Amino acid sequence: MDNRNEVREFLVSRRARISPEQAGVEPTGGRRRVPGLRRDEVARLAGLSVDYYTRIERGNLTGVSDSVLDAVSRALNLDRAERDHLHDLARTANLGGRTRSPKPATHSLRPATQNLLDSITGAAAFVGNNRMDLVAANDLGFALYSEMYRTSARPANHSRFIFLDPRAHDFYPDWDRAANVNVQILRRDAGRSPFDKGLSDLVGELSVRSEEFRTLWGAHDVRRHYSGAKQFRHPAVGSLELTYHVMELEDDPGHTLTVYTPAPGSSSEEALRLLATWAATEHIAEIARDPQARQNVPIE
Repeated sequence: MDNRNEVREFLVSRRARISPEQAGVEPTGGRRRVPGLRRDEVARLAGLSVDYYTRIERGNLTGVSDSVLDAVSRALNLDRAERDHLHDLARTANLGGRTRSPKPATHSLRPATQNLLDSITGAAAFVGNNRMDLVAANDLGFALYSEMYRTSARPANHSRFIFLDPRAHDFYPDWDRAANVNVQILRRDAGRSPFDKGLSDLVGELSVRSEEFRTLWGAHDVRRHYSGAKQFRHPAVGSLELTYHVMELEDDPGHTLTVYTPAPGSSSEEALRLLATWAATEHIAEIARDPQARQNVPIE
């Protein structure tokens, strides 16, 4: 990905969404030629010269200090995810042509990580990477995402499922929200790992094949995604409302562990128990791990 272009489009998009009134800036001059703030107004708010801010917005972040980036973040009212994203883009710029970012995530995990997944009962859990692949899961995790395993493609991929598989519109009751969140996380990870060819290829593929993805990607929105609630409509057990927690796995770089839990005594807790029984009967975990198993135990 072109780092300078990423910086430019990100900062321009953030600048365009803030009106002078929102920023506390007294509008000057006649008719405004740009939506939102002008470069000189952002520079003034950040305490920078117009030339210096212009250099930053054009994508030249080489040598720009963290304090300057924080000043720009405050001027543009960036939230935490957006501020972190700007710092990630700057780190890439400061690498120059001398080196590359850390090795991208692989599909392999330490055995201890799979043991951890298998030890989680009563909750759906999976490990994903920065390309939205579902790398590993416990049996309930495979069962929850069984719709992603109706094809032979492995590893299953959340982004491809959401944007390219019509089943996703039934699986996610609020598909628009699921699509937005997915792209915002992917955009954040692209800023963290700009030289990950697999990630770049995924973005390119989805940009060509999905107009919805292309539109959302162009918004340059990013998101921190560590806890919250999510709704599903599973074909075997119906509606599920689950709380999720996401943890980065430091010993498996580029991977995160996500655990979904129901509220105690809720209908979702009962649905999750039914899902476990259904998954065992239909051999869902075996099919998820090995597509050839479908020949003997097809999913109805």
